[in-house]
Amino acid sequence: MADARAARGRLDTPRELRRPLVKRPTFRTDFGSFAEAFARYMGTARFIGWMTMVVLIWVAWNTLAPREWRFDQFPFIFLTLALSLQASYAAPLILLAQNRQEDRDRALAEQDRRIASQSKADMEFLARETASLRMALGEVATRDYLRSELRLLLEELDERDRHRGPIDQPSGDAGESPRTT
Repeated sequence: MADARAARGRLDTPRELRRPLVKRPTFRTDFGSFAEAFARYMGTARFIGWMTMVVLIWVAWNTLAPREWRFDQFPFIFLTLALSLQASYAAPLILLAQNRQEDRDRALAEQDRRIASQSKADMEFLARETASLRMALGEVATRDYLRSELRLLLEELDERDRHRGPIDQPSGDAGESPRTT
């Protein structure tokens, strides 16, 4: 137990924590999550279908039902009030969800800029290294260069041999003079 605590506290011991390759920022709060879910739902065809059905039932009930069962007469003031109330609450929630999305987008854009900057620096470094390798390879002796130099040396040796004449070869006996042909 003490060893595990000591290992966690040491700076030269890495933690066993899996991290994602690219860290995505998180902006989670309870109300913000609710606002995002609400805005997401209000943007669906299901919500529009339900709202249309509620409005049609409301209008049909208050038009076709017997007079004593109607709760909202023809100008449908109560329906207008209910829809206005829903819109007055929906607008700030949608704006809150948009602001949270903008914050996430801004953080991701900043992270993308940092990654792009690092990639650019890496590419420039690799370009410089490639250029230096090309320059260094330009100074390395190639096979054709070595062959031409060896040919020149061979020609020089052949020319020396022609100027000196035949080389005297020593014989096996020390007292005899070398043979010439």
